[in-house]
Amino acid sequence: MPIYEYVCSDCRQQVTLFFRSVRQAEEEEARCPHCGGVRLQRRVSRINAPKSEERRLEELASSSDLMKGLEQEDPRALAAFMHQMEGVTGESLDEETKADVERFAAGDDA
Repeated sequence: MPIYEYVCSDCRQQVTLFFRSVRQAEEEEARCPHCGGVRLQRRVSRINAPKSEERRLEELASSSDLMKGLEQEDPRALAAFMHQMEGVTGESLDEETKADVERFAAGDDA
């Protein structure tokens, strides 16, 4: 189902229109749902291209600031890394690891 975005030249509203098919979108005249106007200018829609988990992990590993902190054995950097890993993988840390990460975030490395 194609989704198109327009700006209405009559009422200046940005509108999103859904069509059942590309053919319908090409054949039917788009109409503004706010004012009923037909003077719509099509906008380029943004797309969201999801990244693979592998790609997200590669990007995390290439973060120079994060790597500098890990190389310097900064416990705060380790905590930041663990939180980011949790976000990238979508897996929650177990309770013991969470407690360790919170300790590291506070600057305690023991």
